[in-house]
Amino acid sequence: MSGRGPGDGPAPARDPGLQPERTRLAWRRTTLTCTVVAVLAGKGAVQPGPTAVGAAAVAVMAAVWLCFLAVAHRRIGAAASPRPDPLSHRAALAATGCVLGLALAGCVMVAIG
Repeated sequence: MSGRGPGDGPAPARDPGLQPERTRLAWRRTTLTCTVVAVLAGKGAVQPGPTAVGAAAVAVMAAVWLCFLAVAHRRIGAAASPRPDPLSHRAALAATGCVLGLALAGCVMVAIG
């Protein structure tokens, strides 16, 4: 039999091409977009005058932004390795939760504004 089995030695070198660079750039674009959304929403929350609800929305948005930044930073770092691990379920849930948290905070700010 001429096939490779699990114990037949090291795996051949992977030629990732430009895919890791595209992945890093995509995460950076998404992080930049998330940052712009958080800053504009924070500005919108305090512009008519600081309120308790606006301050709470800004605090939630800042926490969500920091969480997303941590997830993105880990994925950007992982994409630099020759054989990156797939996105874990936990990280995927965290990124999804961050997006939903930003949307919810945005809805609250639209409702108070």
